[in-house]
Amino acid sequence: MIPKMLLSGVVELVVFGLMVFLPAGTPAYWQGWVFLAVVFALATFVPGIYLLRNPVVLQRRMSGGPSAEGRTAQKVVIAGLYASLAGMVVLSGFDHRFGWSSVPTAVCLVGDVLVALGLGVVTLVVVQNNHAAATVRVEAGQQVVSTGLYGLVRHPMYTGNVIMMVGIPLALGSYWGLVFVGPGLVVLASRIRDEEKLLAEELTGYREYTQKVRYRLVPCMW
Repeated sequence: MIPKMLLSGVVELVVFGLMVFLPAGTPAYWQGWVFLAVVFALATFVPGIYLLRNPVVLQRRMSGGPSAEGRTAQKVVIAGLYASLAGMVVLSGFDHRFGWSSVPTAVCLVGDVLVALGLGVVTLVVVQNNHAAATVRVEAGQQVVSTGLYGLVRHPMYTGNVIMMVGIPLALGSYWGLVFVGPGLVVLASRIRDEEKLLAEELTGYREYTQKVRYRLVPCMW
């Protein structure tokens, strides 16, 4: 499991690096290096240390992507989400190359903080709910979690994703990359609606939970 996790982390770092620096056309892109450092530390290294103590949860987190989804609707949705994130990163790189945006250093650092916060929320969700997975499914013995972040919204992992999506373009010094936030939100909303149909049908107590926690993604909004 450890070699697989390390290999997965290296592959993700290389892929992200190519998406950042090839469009930028230069390695002299400090925003890109800081962004990669934040992503590698908070998406791979820190969660990996925690999850190594629970290999079952680690396996759930590593088994993701369109091909891992059991529902056709979710295969389409997760592919759209990946495309939105990739487009956001690539467009931000081109923005750096051609100088379309003039983003102050302070705003870039705020973007890095948002990325870190979003990834931190995702990690905390996994800590609070061992059944939180990268795919939509209900497992034997799974119970509704209604405490912690789940007491605020029904899908706090996706809330973390939204925070991260807003932060990525800013961290990379691009305002144009923010155009992908809208499509990303539409994709997440579609995923949530389909996921809740499954949970209401297969997870005991979920309907009652939706009456207790009214908001899906953002407190007091939706």
